[in-house]
Amino acid sequence: MLLYVYLGLVLFLLVFIIRNMVREKNLFNQIDAALVIVPLILRLLLIK
Repeated sequence: MLLYVYLGLVLFLLVFIIRNMVREKNLFNQIDAALVIVPLILRLLLIK
């Protein structure tokens, strides 16, 4: 049960970071967001 709550929080965070990355105009901020997205996707897929 706790795993599903954790995965839900990770997914919630991923959606907001991706949304922010798409709206951002500065390339360096988009790259920073992409660097944060990669580990979160790996966590969502349960790859550590």
